Amino acid sequence: MEKRVMTNSKRRRRLVAASALLGGVLVLSACSGGGDKAGASDGSDSTSQAKVDEAAAKKTSEALIKITPKDGSDNASINNGTAVTVTKGSLTSVTMKTASGTAVAGQISADKKTWKPLNRLERATTYKVAAEAADSEGRTAHENASFTTVSPANSFIGNFTPEDGSTVGVGMPVSINFDKAITDKAAVQKGITVSSSSGQEVVGHWFSANRLDFRPESYWTGGSTVTLKLDLDGVQGASGVYGVQQKTVTFKIGRNQVSIVDAKTKTMQVTQDGKVVKTIPISAGAPENTTYQGQMVISEKFKETRMDGSTVGFKDEKGKGEYDIKDVPHAMRLSNSGTFIHGNYWGAKSIFGSVNTSHGCVGLSDTKGANDAGTPAAWFFSHSLIGDVVVVKNTGDKTIAPDNGLNGWNLNWAAWKAGSAA
Repeated sequence: MEKRVMTNSKRRRRLVAASALLGGVLVLSACSGGGDKAGASDGSDSTSQAKVDEAAAKKTSEALIKITPKDGSDNASINNGTAVTVTKGSLTSVTMKTASGTAVAGQISADKKTWKPLNRLERATTYKVAAEAADSEGRTAHENASFTTVSPANSFIGNFTPEDGSTVGVGMPVSINFDKAITDKAAVQKGITVSSSSGQEVVGHWFSANRLDFRPESYWTGGSTVTLKLDLDGVQGASGVYGVQQKTVTFKIGRNQVSIVDAKTKTMQVTQDGKVVKTIPISAGAPENTTYQGQMVISEKFKETRMDGSTVGFKDEKGKGEYDIKDVPHAMRLSNSGTFIHGNYWGAKSIFGSVNTSHGCVGLSDTKGANDAGTPAAWFFSHSLIGDVVVVKNTGDKTIAPDNGLNGWNLNWAAWKAGSAA
């Protein structure tokens, strides 16, 4: 066996290699946390961080503030959609301003848990809300949000009749005309309720994408109260178009007055609660311009108004109206197309009750100026309400279209209910 002799240089190289190997073992041990010294160091860092976290937690409020609508929202409601609430604390301050800096009045609730604006917001407006609350230890929390309300282009409104607080006749429907075409009629109708203190069933009927009327099967009960509730805030009526109304309207039904115009006998019988209280001679449409037949509702009243034939198709060869009377007295509208029951001072007194001479209206004897309370027209005007019914018969003309004015009573109940989207 050969005997090898180790030189000094070889011995030094092996010591270096061994040292490197031992060093590597020590490094690996330190990374795994196995060394006593390394473990002491980690425990010290962990304790330190825990103390920092604990101190931070003690300084942080437990109060949790929520702002509705959420930050960045658009198409936000202008009615009931805005609120600031807090849990595990009490609100101490809430400010709301428009982007231009105009302050919005609001109120914190008695329990200091909720804040709401006092008035309806404006459409197409950006609002900024800043809220502060404190928890039971007095530590404060803050929250901010900015949102934009729905624009006119992305919202719809229903213009309704009759007016809140009014007293109307038994034939007055609730008629709502929307400023945008409604494609989701079911959703919109679901957001509208009409009820009567009489307990009558009330059903809605869509005449078009813009018009929805409500009525019972027969005329409203005299003396009853009708309530209309519009709960349309946030309801999507069409793609990207939302309702903004949150409103309750009530109106009274007056005495039951229904007047029957008979073009054959040329008289009108005025009935109240089923009893004839007055018979008035009339002059209806001439044979060449007959008056519509059917149940018509008085929708407007004018002590005096202008009637220009050109506006309803009665023109001469030059395109001017066949008549243009600037002071027609005691006029009450029965249709959108121009049918009125009104006073007539220009015709001979002998025509009333004797001959039909008008262009389609129902005329009653009157005097110029509408100041003579003793004329038949003045009496009928003063004893009539918007919503009273005038039934016209024996004219030889067709029945008026149900959507020509407030005349849906000319649809039977089955046909009326068929037009409901509910």
